Amino acid sequence: MPYSTITGIGHYVPKNVVTNQELTKVMETSDEWIRERTGIEERRYIDRGKETTTTLALEASLLAIADAGIDKNDIDFIIFATLSPDYYFPGAGVLLQRELGIAGTEIAALDIRAQCSGFVYGLTTADQFIKAGTYKKILLVGAEVHSVGLDFTTRGRNVSVIFGDGAGAVIVEATEDKEKAVLATSMHSDGTYAEKLSYMYPGAHGGYFLEKYAIEGFDVDYEDTDYGGYFFNQNMIDQNRIFPYMEGQAVFKMAVRKFPEVIVESLTKAGLGVEDINMLIPHQANLRINQFVQGTMRLRDDQIYNNIMYYGNTTAASIPLALSEARDKGLVKKGDVVVLAAFGAGFTWGSVVLKWGRD
Repeated sequence: MPYSTITGIGHYVPKNVVTNQELTKVMETSDEWIRERTGIEERRYIDRGKETTTTLALEASLLAIADAGIDKNDIDFIIFATLSPDYYFPGAGVLLQRELGIAGTEIAALDIRAQCSGFVYGLTTADQFIKAGTYKKILLVGAEVHSVGLDFTTRGRNVSVIFGDGAGAVIVEATEDKEKAVLATSMHSDGTYAEKLSYMYPGAHGGYFLEKYAIEGFDVDYEDTDYGGYFFNQNMIDQNRIFPYMEGQAVFKMAVRKFPEVIVESLTKAGLGVEDINMLIPHQANLRINQFVQGTMRLRDDQIYNNIMYYGNTTAASIPLALSEARDKGLVKKGDVVVLAAFGAGFTWGSVVLKWGRD
């Protein structure tokens, strides 16, 4: 049975740097307030009308392809993790295929909607396809553009100050060498808390789940119409329902519990312990969460990599972006035991343990 290994990696972020100080011009906040709660100092935003989720993914993908030393036509499957696709449908995977100029190959493209856990879910999926012998060279991408869908007012500051735009990509290939392979993966979800971190409108639910589960803070007063009406309407705009919603404390409490659990779970599957970790690349949701997890697991500063300070939370892009940057800085080396872990909306969470096989 073949194993899967990352043979190429790349990341791309927009050129526009947006500091905390700049956000004070559009909402009641401060650099100190944002840093204290999130650890974020700045983030990147796209050049509107010139960049999209797919174009960011394209730049990261080209770097990963070059890093792997393959031709783009060698790719036999695309997995695209994002919560901010360019279109509601079709998915971003086929758009990336077209931008790469390989639409004529007619390879399959799969979109993954596991939010912050998207890259971990995607790598787990790629690993299984490789092991099954179905595909040999998979392009896995995590890319996000949040800046076009946030509430840049004081009302939305708890969410809007957190997120940034960016992309990361890897090439996953088959190998017979376990010493440079994915060793174990774990994925979980718990839909009990689906609305705690959500982007519900536009949507086809028509308030059904809000009423069924008595979700507080959202009314279900929609026009009763047989045709059209509640997927997207003026009422949603008027009531400011078209922005992300988050209960920060609920997310924090669940994340700091599930992060260590799922990391240990995958390490155990791989026959390893916390003491074997050379580098932990956690999803960059909140620096305070990552610091809490580091303390809980008694990891040294050189065993964990954080870059949320400079990019904000790029959800599905955050792990490949951080992994690529850490590799470029020489912090991830050949033979290292690398752990990737994420927790996000759904709630979803997961982890991957791998031996880094690149120089």
